[in-house]
Order: sequence, then C-alpha cells, then structure tokens
Amino acid sequence: MTMTSSDKLRFGVDLVTFFHPGFWGVDGYDGIIAHSRAQPRAFWDKILDSVQASGVTGVELTFSPFNWQDAIKTYGSVEAFAAQLSSRGLQLASGFFAELEAAGDFTKPSAQTAIIDKAERYADFLTACGSDVMVIGAPLRQTLGARPVRFHDFEQARKIADFLNRLGAVLHAKGVRLALHTEAHSIFAAARDVDLMMLLTDPAYVHMCPDTAHIIVAGSDPIQLVDRHHERMIIAHWKDALGPMPADTPIDEHIHDRHRPYFCGFGLGRVDWPAWIRLLRDRGYQGWAILELDAAADPVHDIANGLTLVRQALLPIYR
Repeated sequence: MTMTSSDKLRFGVDLVTFFHPGFWGVDGYDGIIAHSRAQPRAFWDKILDSVQASGVTGVELTFSPFNWQDAIKTYGSVEAFAAQLSSRGLQLASGFFAELEAAGDFTKPSAQTAIIDKAERYADFLTACGSDVMVIGAPLRQTLGARPVRFHDFEQARKIADFLNRLGAVLHAKGVRLALHTEAHSIFAAARDVDLMMLLTDPAYVHMCPDTAHIIVAGSDPIQLVDRHHERMIIAHWKDALGPMPADTPIDEHIHDRHRPYFCGFGLGRVDWPAWIRLLRDRGYQGWAILELDAAADPVHDIANGLTLVRQALLPIYR
C-alpha cells in the first residue's frame, strides 16, 4: 500500500529519535555530541539518509546537535540545507523550540525579549525551508512537595498565557504558527493544565501539538484530551507509552532521561491507535504526523515498523 495525497496525513520524524549512543557507535550522549562536532557533515548526512531510508518524508529539528544552527553551520547556508532535504525527497515539517524550558523565570521582560529574538530568527529559518510550524515546549512544573511551593494557579497561568499570545502574534507576522507541545511534567501535559492553557490563550495565535505518549505519562487520556481541543491541533507527535509515571517523580535536569523507560514501540503501549485515527478522521485533521521515539538504538527499523503499522492498520480506518 502506498500513501497518496488523498490520505491527508504526512509522516515525519523528530530528530531526537537519533539521540542514542548505539546508533552512532559511541559511549554515552557526550560521545554523540563529540562526534557531531568532529565530523558534522558525516553526522548530518547519516541522519538525513536514515530519515529517507525509514520511509517518512518530514523532519522536525530539535535541540543541539540536531538544531537549525547546527544544520546551517554544517551545510553552509539555509539554502544548502534545504537543498539537502529536497535531494532526498524530504521536507522540513517543523522545528522544536526549547527556550521556554531553559529560560528560568521568563516572565521577566529581559528574558522575554531574548526569547522573542531567538524565536524570530528561528522563524526566518523555518520559512526559508518551507515550514510554517514551530513546536514549543512549555516550562516544567515543580517536583511534588518541593519547598518553597510554587502553585500553577490561574494567576501564574495567566502570565504565561499572556506571553504565549504575544509570542504567537510575533511568529504569525513571520508566517509561522506556534504549537504548544504536551511535554510530560511541564505545565502543558496533564488534562487540567492543558484545559487551563487552552482557555487562557488566543486560538488565533496559540495552537497545539499533542504528544500521545507524554499525555499518558502525565496520567491523562490523549483521545479525550485532544478531542476537547481538536480545533487547536496543527501538528501531532505519535508515540506510545507504557503508562503514567509516579506523582512524586523528581522534576529536574534529568527528567527527560527519566521519561525514556516509559516510552515504547508503536502498538506496544497504552495508546489506543484505532481510536486515535478515528478521532483524526472524524475531526477532519490534515497535516503532519511526527513519528517519534526518544533515542532509538535502531531508528530506521523502528520508524519503518511504525510506518508499516500505520499503513496496514490505521490508514484504512482514516480513509
């Protein structure tokens, strides 16, 4: 079975999928970074060749060494990177922007100015490569029981939403749409938190990138949650998870490493994929579906297997 434009879904992969030492034949994540710096062209060529070999057609850039600055530095220009994608039949689906999580207290005017400047430059890159979606990670929550307590209440959410509205308007002027990513242990993953942020942000400027696995890890149901806000979804991360993480999980610089044991291959976890594809069909969703596996040891095989599942079991339902 081959996919056609009538399927209305386009499949891509987030480059975090390639963040596994075994794929690169190195010891540890520091080894990946060292390899990317020592042999940047070989590093990026292997990534793009692997995406092509997996069968998907879209790429979502993410943190360094898989970010847009690294791509430009490696190939020499935005145009040269775009040409590398095109020569392999690939498109830039989207770019992940992680600056909110790293900014600390971004409610300060100086921090907001710096974030907007970075986002504008990123938006220029995205549009030059033919993409119009910037996926943005939300700030992390506080570990349960930590002192002093910081409540994520209405007033705090309102401050964050105000900035997201303004950032969304800035990006819109650049031809790029802001999509909030449902990152587990952030202020935008569990059902109540997503409902609150969707209520407070302007749907004209702030959209949604649901991640099925992260919603499950956060203890919520991705089908019910996304159905409530389906009109805000402009891109989606398709990933499976084994179940929710403990409520007292420490939320610190290692939280993303703690997530990984809870993620699993497509069809092996809690995501009800037939219900998911029926939801997208019934709500008329069209756009990118980003198949994502955090740090897969054999990413080409795993992505190809996921795509096979989609083609054989899900696309007939969607049609």
